[in-house]
Amino acid sequence: MIKSGDALPSVPVKLVGAEGSTDTTSDAVLGTGTVVLFTVPGAFTPGCHVNHLPGFIANEAKLRAQGVDRIVCAAVNDHHVMKAWAEASGAVGKIEFLADGNGELADAMGLSKDLSVAGMGKRFMRSALVIRDGVVQIVAPEEGPGITASGAPAILMALEAANTPSTL
Repeated sequence: MIKSGDALPSVPVKLVGAEGSTDTTSDAVLGTGTVVLFTVPGAFTPGCHVNHLPGFIANEAKLRAQGVDRIVCAAVNDHHVMKAWAEASGAVGKIEFLADGNGELADAMGLSKDLSVAGMGKRFMRSALVIRDGVVQIVAPEEGPGITASGAPAILMALEAANTPSTL
């Protein structure tokens, strides 16, 4: 699993944003500035659609106030599904989406999970990362069900703590 201090891998992905879908690489999207990347098992799945994505939409301004340049959601779905999800959730213009259709990024980051038993195949495990200029600073994987470590409130608290000067 990718860890703090690791450089981002460079694999082909599709970026879905307000302008549509473009072919790019993971390092081109996530490698400049401060980026919050959260990964989900799938677009429109109950936990992702109802609990995970909405927290990042609701906290977008607070995350940006902590110096976040980009908020990106990645899933092992095709770019058509990711575009539909961005539009249906009202996230267009707030959150960008990475379509990792073949799970190459999930594998390269060590964040893939086999959900074949549920009929879903290879997916991203639920997690969130803070990345600064292409280097991972924080990795917050979910160890069990639910959304705690990788939710927007937890990431916001981690950013606030990292941005608060020490008073020793």
